[in-house]
Amino acid sequence: MLNDKDVWKRFKTLNVLQLKNCIFIKRFPKSFFEMATLLELDLEGCSNLEMLPNTIKHLKSLKKLNLIDCESLRILPMSIKSLNSLENLNMKGCYSLISLPNELGNLTSLTTLDISYCLSLTSLPNELGNLTSLTTLDISYCSSLTLLPNELGNLTSLTALYVNDCSSLTSLPNDLGNLTSLITLDLSDCKRLTSLPNELGNLKALTTLDLSDCKRLTSLPNELDNLTSLTTLDISDCSSLTLLPNKLGILTSLTTLNMRRCRSLISLPNEFGNLTSLTILDISYCSSSTSLPNELGNLISLTTLNISYYPSLILLPNDIGNFTTLTTLNISYCSSLTLLPNELGNLTSLTILDTTNFSSLISLVNKLDNLAFLTTLCITNWSSITSLSNELGNLTSLTTLYITNCSSLTSLPNELGNLTSLTTLYISNCSNLTLLPNELGNLTSLTTLDISNCSSLISLPNELDNLTSLTALYIIDCSSLTSLPNELDNLTSLTSFYICDYSNLILLSNELSNFTSLTILDISYCSSFTLLPKKLGNLISLTTLDISYYSSLTSLPNKLSNLISFTIFNLSD
Repeated sequence: MLNDKDVWKRFKTLNVLQLKNCIFIKRFPKSFFEMATLLELDLEGCSNLEMLPNTIKHLKSLKKLNLIDCESLRILPMSIKSLNSLENLNMKGCYSLISLPNELGNLTSLTTLDISYCLSLTSLPNELGNLTSLTTLDISYCSSLTLLPNELGNLTSLTALYVNDCSSLTSLPNDLGNLTSLITLDLSDCKRLTSLPNELGNLKALTTLDLSDCKRLTSLPNELDNLTSLTTLDISDCSSLTLLPNKLGILTSLTTLNMRRCRSLISLPNEFGNLTSLTILDISYCSSSTSLPNELGNLISLTTLNISYYPSLILLPNDIGNFTTLTTLNISYCSSLTLLPNELGNLTSLTILDTTNFSSLISLVNKLDNLAFLTTLCITNWSSITSLSNELGNLTSLTTLYITNCSSLTSLPNELGNLTSLTTLYISNCSNLTLLPNELGNLTSLTTLDISNCSSLISLPNELDNLTSLTALYIIDCSSLTSLPNELDNLTSLTSFYICDYSNLILLSNELSNFTSLTILDISYCSSFTLLPKKLGNLISLTTLDISYYSSLTSLPNKLSNLISFTIFNLSD
């Protein structure tokens, strides 16, 4: 059909032609493109197409040409210069394309040009600088490109330029400073860039600048302080940056600043305190920095602050209490912190607080009960803390609480029973806990409870039977437990029940048969079990039963045959 001239003559007045994913097409017949009225030609995914004929010049009305993933296309015909109406040219993923014709510069109506993922392209024609109507240029993932033509500086209508992941690019032309209409500039993952032209400071319309993962970049030009429209700056993973220009503090329109994993950065400029529009600040993994400037307390618009993985940070500034609009605070893995400022209690809008891995911290802050909107609290890897404040019980908005890997913790406050909004509670790897407060039975909204690896725990409170909303219960490797309260049988909403790795547990209650919603039951590694409850066959919703490593088990209940939807059964030596 493709070579049937008579067929295609009937379509001379076509406006749109889609030949997507026609992998049988290698070449087009010369007469094929005699469609003077065609506006859109879509050849996306024609992965065996090797070339376009010169007769493409007849498509005088063409506005959009889609060549995405034409993986075998090696060259474009010079006659493409005749497509004077073309506005959108997309060659993304033309992996075999080795060069672009100079004639491309004649397409002065082009507004969008995408040559991303053209992995074999080693250079761009200087004539691209003639495309003065261009508003979007994407040359990302052209990993063989080593230079950009200076003439790109002529594209004064450009609003978005994507050069990310051009991993062979070693420098940028100074003329990029002429792109005064540019709003978005993405230079991320240009791993060989060692410096930026000072002229970037002329891009006064720029709102987004992404320099993330420019690992060889050692400094930023002072002239960036001229980017007074900038709202988003990403310098994350710029692991060779040691200092930031003080004048960055002039960028008072900034709302998002990402400095994650700037591992060589030794300090933050005090002038950062001037960024009063900032709502999101991520300075995590800046492992060479030992302190934070007090001036950060001026950032009163912050809603999200991440200062996690600061192993050398020994103190948080008291002015952190000024962040009264903060909703998320991550200070996890700041392992040298021994105290938290009481001013944390002023963060009355806080909903998420992550304090994972505070191995040197010995107590929680006072005034924690002021955090009335806190919904998520992580108290994890606090290896030195022996008790938790009774004030925890005042955090009545909490829905998720992690108390894990607190190896010195010997008890939990009874006031935890006041957290009636709690839906998820993890109390795991607290190896010195011997008892749980009976008041946990008040947590009637709880749907997930994990009490794993609490090796000193000798019993569970009977009051757990009040947790009638519970759907998932994990009681794993609490090796001192010898029995489970019969009252657990009231938890009829359970769908997942894990009571594995109990060498001293010798019996399960027959009342397990009440768990008619249960789909997963894991009672593996309970090596002292000699019998399973006879009524196990009443668990009509059960799909997974794991009873592996039962060395003392001699027989199975007859009623297991009742489990009509039973799908997995694991019985191991």
